[in-house]
Amino acid sequence: MKRSIVLISLIVVAGFLFSQELGTPNPEKVGIESAQQKLKEVSVDKFEQDGFWVPYMSSDDGFVTVRLFEGNPAGKVPLEEEKNLNIPDKYVLGVRVDFLRRAYSHFYIRPLRPIPIEGITKTISVWVVGRNYNHVLKVVLQDFFGREYELYMGRLNFQGWKKLTVAIPPQSPDGKSGIVQRDYHYNSKMGLKIIGFKVECDPMEAYGSYYIYFDDLRAVTDLFAEENRDPDDMVDTW
Repeated sequence: MKRSIVLISLIVVAGFLFSQELGTPNPEKVGIESAQQKLKEVSVDKFEQDGFWVPYMSSDDGFVTVRLFEGNPAGKVPLEEEKNLNIPDKYVLGVRVDFLRRAYSHFYIRPLRPIPIEGITKTISVWVVGRNYNHVLKVVLQDFFGREYELYMGRLNFQGWKKLTVAIPPQSPDGKSGIVQRDYHYNSKMGLKIIGFKVECDPMEAYGSYYIYFDDLRAVTDLFAEENRDPDDMVDTW
């Protein structure tokens, strides 16, 4: 009987400690993490420059064109710091795809050069008109080491404008695998680059003409390390 009571007590204590470890945050750790973050939403691109975004699609599957149109999502809220700066925000990017056959096809929209995001990126968002198709939108990123990754943003089965957002997976502890945004050897170099969007087409709806529109590409980024660099350092530019 005593052995049973002791065994039950050990199980209860172990379960309590285990639940504390998983479910209860460490106040000291949370304080350190919060103190070392300065999150800010920034504008990455407003799709205002004609010719900056270039489409690509396999000629076996179809052809794709892009152009700017006047428009604005009704639900979009301007960034507070941009309200009185008169920054142009008149156009949206329109993309038209004409399919030549039904297939597991895809197409890209890429900027002329990769778009860097300052700091450590936490989320990326973009406003999209999906036209209620079962196609899938992905954002294509380049990490610190120049490796490319595709992150799922959502299915385009909705009407009108919708804001799609994806969270960037945190960097692995070893600093080498996964999406690496910072190499701790170089405190002056960090962050991601956006190298485009990819739309994967549902073969059941890959026919005729398809239209999709983009506006207001943004990111939530941590600028703590950017604003707290060691001024007493050397620059590796030689």
